[in-house]
Amino acid sequence: MFDPITLKLHADPLIMSALQEDITSEDVSTNCVMPGPKKGTVDLIAKEDGIICGLQVFERVFTLLDDKTVTEYYVQDGDSVTAGQRLACVTGDIRVLLSGERTALNYLQRMSGIATYTHEAAALLKGTKTWLLDTRKTTPNNRLFEKYAVRVGGGHNHRYNLTDGVLLKDNHIGAAGSVTKAIQMARAYAPFVRKIEIEVETLDQVKEAVDAGADIIMLDNMTHEAMAEAMRIISGRAEVEVSGNVTKEKIAALTDLGVNYISSGALTHSAPILDLSLKHLHAL
Repeated sequence: MFDPITLKLHADPLIMSALQEDITSEDVSTNCVMPGPKKGTVDLIAKEDGIICGLQVFERVFTLLDDKTVTEYYVQDGDSVTAGQRLACVTGDIRVLLSGERTALNYLQRMSGIATYTHEAAALLKGTKTWLLDTRKTTPNNRLFEKYAVRVGGGHNHRYNLTDGVLLKDNHIGAAGSVTKAIQMARAYAPFVRKIEIEVETLDQVKEAVDAGADIIMLDNMTHEAMAEAMRIISGRAEVEVSGNVTKEKIAALTDLGVNYISSGALTHSAPILDLSLKHLHAL
């Protein structure tokens, strides 16, 4: 759940922007059939099995439109839900329920889809010491919500943004001139509390990164055989992350490596939505 400060400072402006995108001047359809205020209620229904996530954001859509709107929940974030299950009931001005419906569902379906996909991927690492991480491959202006959904699904967050940590990728290495120079320059510039992570693609780069004192070495798009050899070269002298086109279908094949982390952009860029719906709207 988002704390009140995060919700007000960071989530609310994004949710309001989404509402403004959907309602530029008025909701013509709603105003046709509901010209004045009238209290009503509507049910939130699951249309498929999965992990629910984003209920607080779902509710916030309606309360930003009208703070008198009330949502009663029968589940909480992280719960498994089944097709046909009644998840919540929203009560308030029918105009608000109609105008906020699509934005609220967009957030909830997207976040629940990510949580569901992450839950399935994380289950493949159960019993290992490897953490499943997300990446920065998120929908613009939705990172706050999508990274939260990864945590609800049982994954962990990599750095939130470019300010959050040092990760030297291939183009950083190219700009610096070499793996060693990139690490040395990062050590000289970054605050001492920052770990230095570097992305490598060859075993020669692995050896160079170890010798240069990298804290975390990311093995990017390497063969399984090469990654196994990299683990022998590193031999505990740095933490190890595996990355590069990692989907949940590929995770099981990586568990024998004994790496510290597996990062997967698919958690946020390829998770399908969880089908949810608002149904049975009626006046009170």
